[in-house]
Amino acid sequence: MLTNEEKRVIVYTDASQPTVSSEVTPETPLEDLSLNWRERDLPEKERTKHVHRLHPYLGKFIPQLVEVFLRKYFLPGQTMLDPFCGSGTALVQANEQGINSTGCDVSAFNALLCRAKTVHYDHAKLRREVLDILERTRIRTHTNVHQLLLWPDEQSFRPISETDDRYLNTWFAPQALNELLTYRALIETGGYEYQDLLKVILSRSARSARLTTHFDLDFPKRPQTEPYWCYKHSRECYPTTEAFKFIERYSLDTLRRVQEFAARRTNAWVTIYHADSREVIFPPIDGIITSPPYVGLIDYHEQHAYAYHLLGLDDKREKEIGPAVNGSSQKAQRQYQQDIATVFNRVMERMAGGGRLVVVANDRAHLYPEIANLIGVETEGIVQRHVNRRTGRRSSEFYESIFIWRKR
Repeated sequence: MLTNEEKRVIVYTDASQPTVSSEVTPETPLEDLSLNWRERDLPEKERTKHVHRLHPYLGKFIPQLVEVFLRKYFLPGQTMLDPFCGSGTALVQANEQGINSTGCDVSAFNALLCRAKTVHYDHAKLRREVLDILERTRIRTHTNVHQLLLWPDEQSFRPISETDDRYLNTWFAPQALNELLTYRALIETGGYEYQDLLKVILSRSARSARLTTHFDLDFPKRPQTEPYWCYKHSRECYPTTEAFKFIERYSLDTLRRVQEFAARRTNAWVTIYHADSREVIFPPIDGIITSPPYVGLIDYHEQHAYAYHLLGLDDKREKEIGPAVNGSSQKAQRQYQQDIATVFNRVMERMAGGGRLVVVANDRAHLYPEIANLIGVETEGIVQRHVNRRTGRRSSEFYESIFIWRKR
């Protein structure tokens, strides 16, 4: 049940007058914010602009939501922390607005993705590297032995077609796996500077090249090896057997997206930790914007299992907070509250009094008021936002709460 104090600070947004995020200022009252954007207010192209769609990621907030609260509570030159930085949405948006940022995530893949999105690139060199490894992969996987003699640098290459990894052998057809492993070997041996970005291209390609139905890329249960009726295309489809077409497509898309972000980015610095936020000693910060994991909803390591197996990433899933595998029992909820409170108490040690914590949560179990009590913050507002998922298997609606807390 909500306390009288909580009822006093709840703000219900008005969907008929959607907020333009770029027009928000520190003086904009919370009650004037309307964050229930519809498709016509905020089309997908804007929600997934530039590097925000370098790689699919479940459970992320949209950049416009982050921008609203960065503009309201932070000034250029200040430092924002996201202790659950996920795919790096808050870090990218902070940089756009000249705000320094620190991010932390226990997932090695998330840290990799954040680095790839936020690093400064020499774009001419980046383009050369992306196109070079693409062409070398094509030569090694789409030419016969006699044709390889035309490329002296490739004569010593021995085709890669086998791996002992059971996951990779189960979820990829032989041709697709050979193309993915070839690209991976070239990352390791090609002397490329921007390996993190190349790994993101490889991971995104692997996600699309798995033996799964076209309509179930988010939650595949078992490999699809036979023709099937496709609900996405309304016809009979066949399992994917190749990966190179995805590598090529995503290579070009990645170059375009990185270039688009380069036109917007600033010189604000970004620091990323691959670690458990309950254990990190963070640098001084001015405030927090974050969307913590939801209890019992997503296994964040498992959603990128293909990347962990293909790239050999350090798997720390046992340190995830509120993973789906642990369920959402009352015991799991109590442990979740304690873990989230531990993180916030730790980061507030590095934040001056008066600093804000903006926390986006789908708090159906009403866990966050107790977390606020555990960390001793003042609740300035709770903005209720209507979320309309527009596409795919997740085309549902729900309400999420945005807690604005102030350090006393």
